[in-house]
Amino acid sequence: LEADNLDKIQALIDIGSVALSNALTYNEKLEETESLKNALQQIQGQPVLIGQSPAFLKAMKLLEEYARTDYAVLITGESGVGKELFARQVHLLSRRHLCPLMVQNCSAIPETLLESELFGYTRGAFTGADRDRIGLFEAANGGTLFLDEIGDMPLNLQARILRVIQDGEVKPLGANQARQVDVRIVSATHRDIQQMVAENLFREDLYYRLAVLPLTVPPLRERREDIPLLLRHFINRE
Repeated sequence: LEADNLDKIQALIDIGSVALSNALTYNEKLEETESLKNALQQIQGQPVLIGQSPAFLKAMKLLEEYARTDYAVLITGESGVGKELFARQVHLLSRRHLCPLMVQNCSAIPETLLESELFGYTRGAFTGADRDRIGLFEAANGGTLFLDEIGDMPLNLQARILRVIQDGEVKPLGANQARQVDVRIVSATHRDIQQMVAENLFREDLYYRLAVLPLTVPPLRERREDIPLLLRHFINRE
């Protein structure tokens, strides 16, 4: 009788083990499905580069060639032409695509705030700094940092950016030691950056470091063939 009860208990344990294993597997599949759904939504929500005009295709060809390298890219073009889209595509097609892409607009932001955003700070570095915070250079380690409207960056801060490019290290505000970073810089501006260099409004040495691979994004008036494609794309998104 006792052996019979033990057999029944063992059978119940076996059934429970199978049920628990199935439940865990089911839960893992649910999490995997949810993760895939989120990734798909993110991809579907991303703006895309669309065009077939010679000017657009020429820019795309350069973009694809640049993405295969690890050099700095400077994207120029008028406001609204999609410079950030091109920058994101450079990152997505590069060997760094699995690492972070961090974005910072250098326009209309105070110099001290921009400095702390890029380089981070330590606790007590200034009033209100109640904890350590890493900057975008460290957050983008292994990946890409996109500096939009680089032409609006103050000269003092330009010197610090140059130092990062030369030494491969950043020093947060209030820190005693620098930290190594491996970041590809992609920058963009709507300004005539070469004219700014001539007028001593932008550092010449930084310009040549940022513009190793120059890319100009053509305005829509130079790629009228793309208007029907863009129109169809935006209608289908509604």
